[in-house]
Amino acid sequence: MKRKYLFGGLALAFLSTLALTSNAQEKKKESVGQVISKTATKVGNKTAEVAVKGTAKVADQTYKGKMAPDGSDVYINGKNKKYYINKKGAKIYLKESQIKTRPAKKD
Repeated sequence: MKRKYLFGGLALAFLSTLALTSNAQEKKKESVGQVISKTATKVGNKTAEVAVKGTAKVADQTYKGKMAPDGSDVYINGKNKKYYINKKGAKIYLKESQIKTRPAKKD
């Protein structure tokens, strides 16, 4: 008789542990619309960044030996204003104090 209770108790403990671990491992799933929206935003931002950088390389000069606060290239437009292009493709104009000297490459 004691054996029945022992096996019953063990089985109950095993099943409750199994149920708790399966609930703990579930992740919140995003809807398909949210995933598509996030991906479309990322693609749009990258496309804008590449397009603006390409235009800047052709139309404006690159400030040699200098870098923006985020480590990207600094460009000089026709009005002698310095700017860099952020991850969303926007031109961010800089003050002279914000422009840093690019460290020399280690060979």
